[in-house]
Amino acid sequence: MANALPFYAELHCCSNFSFLRGASHPEELVERAQALGYSALAITDEASLAGIVRAHKAASACGLKLIIGAEFHLVDQHGSGFRLVLLAQNRAGYGNLSALITLARRRSRKGEYRLLRGDLEIPGQIAGGSGAVPDCLALWIPGPDASADEGRWLATHFPARSWLAIELHAGANDAARLAMLLALATASGLPAVATGDVHMHLRARRPLQDTLTAIRLNSTLFAAGHALFANGERHLRSRLRLARIYPPDLLAETLRIAARCNFSLDELHYEYPEEAVPDGQTPSAFLRTEVEKGLRQRYAGSVPGSVRERVEHELALIGELSYESYFLTVYDIVNFARSRNILCQGRGSAANSAVCYSLGITEVDPARSNLLFERFISRERGEPPDIDVDFEHTRREEVIQYLYARYGRERAALAAAVVTYRTRGALRDVGRVLGFGSSQIDALTASLAWWDKREQLPDRLRAVGLDPAAPRVAKWLQLAEALRGFPRHLSQHVGGFVISRGPLARLVPVENAAMAERTVIQWDKDDLDALGLLKVDVLALGMLSAIHRALDLIGYRMQDIPPEDPLVYEMLCAADTVGVFQIESRAQMAMLPRLRPRHFYDLVIEVALVRPGPIQGDMVHPYLRRRHGKEAIEAMRPEIAAVLGRTCGVPIFQEQVMQLAVVAAGFTPGEADQLRRAMAAWRRKGGLEPFEQKLIAGMRQRGHDESFAQRICAQIRGFGEYGFPESHAASFALLVYVSAWIKRHHPAAFLCALLNSQPMGFYSPSQLVQDARRHGVEVRPAMATHSGWEAQLENPAPGTSTDRPAVRLGLSSISGLSQAAVFRLLEARRQRPFASVADLATRARLAHRDLDLLAAAGTLANLAGHRRQAAWAVAGIAVQLDLLSSVEPPETAAEATQLAEPSEAENLIADYASTGLTLGRHPLSLLRARLTAQRFVSASQLLNAADRQLMRAAGIVTCRQRPGTASGIVFVTLEDETGLANIVVHARLVEQQRRELLGARLLGVLGQVQREGTVVHLVAKRLVDLSALLGSLPTASRNFH
Repeated sequence: MANALPFYAELHCCSNFSFLRGASHPEELVERAQALGYSALAITDEASLAGIVRAHKAASACGLKLIIGAEFHLVDQHGSGFRLVLLAQNRAGYGNLSALITLARRRSRKGEYRLLRGDLEIPGQIAGGSGAVPDCLALWIPGPDASADEGRWLATHFPARSWLAIELHAGANDAARLAMLLALATASGLPAVATGDVHMHLRARRPLQDTLTAIRLNSTLFAAGHALFANGERHLRSRLRLARIYPPDLLAETLRIAARCNFSLDELHYEYPEEAVPDGQTPSAFLRTEVEKGLRQRYAGSVPGSVRERVEHELALIGELSYESYFLTVYDIVNFARSRNILCQGRGSAANSAVCYSLGITEVDPARSNLLFERFISRERGEPPDIDVDFEHTRREEVIQYLYARYGRERAALAAAVVTYRTRGALRDVGRVLGFGSSQIDALTASLAWWDKREQLPDRLRAVGLDPAAPRVAKWLQLAEALRGFPRHLSQHVGGFVISRGPLARLVPVENAAMAERTVIQWDKDDLDALGLLKVDVLALGMLSAIHRALDLIGYRMQDIPPEDPLVYEMLCAADTVGVFQIESRAQMAMLPRLRPRHFYDLVIEVALVRPGPIQGDMVHPYLRRRHGKEAIEAMRPEIAAVLGRTCGVPIFQEQVMQLAVVAAGFTPGEADQLRRAMAAWRRKGGLEPFEQKLIAGMRQRGHDESFAQRICAQIRGFGEYGFPESHAASFALLVYVSAWIKRHHPAAFLCALLNSQPMGFYSPSQLVQDARRHGVEVRPAMATHSGWEAQLENPAPGTSTDRPAVRLGLSSISGLSQAAVFRLLEARRQRPFASVADLATRARLAHRDLDLLAAAGTLANLAGHRRQAAWAVAGIAVQLDLLSSVEPPETAAEATQLAEPSEAENLIADYASTGLTLGRHPLSLLRARLTAQRFVSASQLLNAADRQLMRAAGIVTCRQRPGTASGIVFVTLEDETGLANIVVHARLVEQQRRELLGARLLGVLGQVQREGTVVHLVAKRLVDLSALLGSLPTASRNFH
């Protein structure tokens, strides 16, 4: 029976990368077409190739022929539409198709495209001597008012490679429609072919497809009407069903078309750009020259033998794999940044490379480490290396624009990031489409925590008064669940740049990003990896900006920071790390007193240890016990000790597992890298068992203990969660030490730099200021008469005993104040000091709104007095914005009026409303008497409590964190006038008191103290919402996974 079915190739099919149209993932369409016995499948998303790599991977895996195409709606000068599908026949046709999409996208706003009929008629653009879009086949999808003239136009511009597509979907009279379309094809001089206009792999996706349509039209399902498809026929239909719908010759024609399309994405070959290599030199010779120059600078002419050996090994492998131009491209970018005094540092697996160190891309000295180059590059991997370089986040745009200027818009663009639906967004959009009120939708989405699982949604619905069993509510849940994970739109990758030797648009379509002066390709990081295409990561790191600003303030360079300062390590052992890079989280702060770092390598371990991989692999506690002599380090053979000796016999880093596989089980370095990749993916994909078997067999062969081998395998499984490579941890540890040194020895400059580099880090400006003041830093308020746009250092007050500078807050700290207004103010102040508020308003040409903001923030105190007085003065000024007027407005009687000064509480609320912080007393200082009466202790008192003591604490919620490794535990940070209190809320209490946990701004906790040395937590037994005591005080919490 199966042999009697007609063969068929689907030539018109859109995936969910035709955003808010297609209702199936590319992989689902491919797998379904294969299951139905299709001969081929064309993915033809609208002006997009964004999903084609996913389809390619699925088709390669199952053996289905994939045809690459795209659908377009052309418009003419009258605005009438013309629907066209183009299919690539070969590599040239694919390049033309990609260039056509780029043309249509680049002339339009992000997410849109515009293609004119004229674009296919102008010779030299997309049209050539053989007609429009050479080496592409064209299918015309005629509309209801289609004419033979349109068909003849297509036949003229796509000679001998155009068809009329007949699409029948169980309409009112398919027989009549078929006859009409066949007649239109004859009149147009076009052959006819059967296609499906497929939008989903299964008919069951029809409700979701209707939902997507309504979302796209910003309508409800009930109002969408005829905009929805009449039935569910736009799915991949069985060949038996197709045989009953279409004449045999129309089905056979699909095979003839498919036979003419023989392009595969496997044919794409990346060519590295040549600009980084001087004329007359080869990439390999120039790379060696620059590496030798770097080695002389790094080692003052005396290169250690081990480093020389590593460099030669790396250069040989780089040459074998033809990666020289890639290294030189990154080298060129780093040199540009250094020439502009932009701090940058390579990280990730690239820090395993002695070549990268020699070129100045990374800062991890191979002579002082035991790194593994094959973690970075290996023959077996079959994909290009990945060099991540961090730049100052405030100056990264200069680097991006350099790349655009050097390589041109035609050859450089950012990689895409696919933004997908998450639970909250899916519930919102589906709720609107189903006609639920905004109050119901808001109530449900507001009740969701970021850790909620899908099975908890019915409970959340009940909590907001909705019955999950009601048909409409059940449909809401069902459709939202189906929508989760669907692509919503393309965004830009955080910094992945794709640079090509030739026009990039012939490799992948390029479109405009939301940000001006940015362009992005239609493929994301995973797509590029799958096809082996080069991506240079130009990443932004806030701490580099902060370090650079701090070093400028104190007159140091990075290399001037003295290494291994005992005072720095004392500070770290005390977990005094607010604002310090990477080790400022509560988990890191809890680890520091237990680890007690005393040397740089301890920081490398600290950075890597508090990660899901080591935690899940049960590596943390054994390491700590062995480090402090509470557990014996088992005897190890010399080759094992060379790998694990530095971490007390416990594998903490990915490279250690790879090195163990080499020295203890006989893996090649490349096989060890394959093991590492399997480690990272086994929870999602499996595939670790063959490596484990080989590892155990290899270790047994070499006489290693079976239990040791089993334990190593168990720890390897832990790396299925996120873990750091040692090279990456070492790169970050350098910044940890530098930022800690600055905080320890120059706390005012450290605060100033952090404030001027916001937003970044774990803590708000308010918390950073409070921490600095606890360290003796004088912080002065923002003043219109003294402040700049940013925070700045000022000399200490005359007569004070300290020689430490003070920090003056900048006017940028005032919410809503425009930078342009402040710059006018600063320019006027440079000419002469302000005599009055009226003088300031006139010479700085400030609008009433700007003056109101300055008054509300208390910045006019030197000119007008307290806040109320300043607001009164501002209200009485007739502001003149006429640029020709320099006449000061007349002083009004308002300035003579004396108003009562605001209370301390009113000033505090105004401070937080204007700048998000106060330099007055902490809000809880005002509430301390009431809290004490209810037996709530301060954070400092909690730190002195005994283990297992029952205590009560209260504070403003500044952070909620629920790590995936914590078995449902939520960690909460409370802030009061004495510091921070760490609260542990176990999973059962999380569910019991969810409202208080998520909703309270001022939280009271009744619990039991858990003390380990100087690390103190309060394990919550009951939560109390005390937010009413804060009144209208604005607060904010940062919530993390």
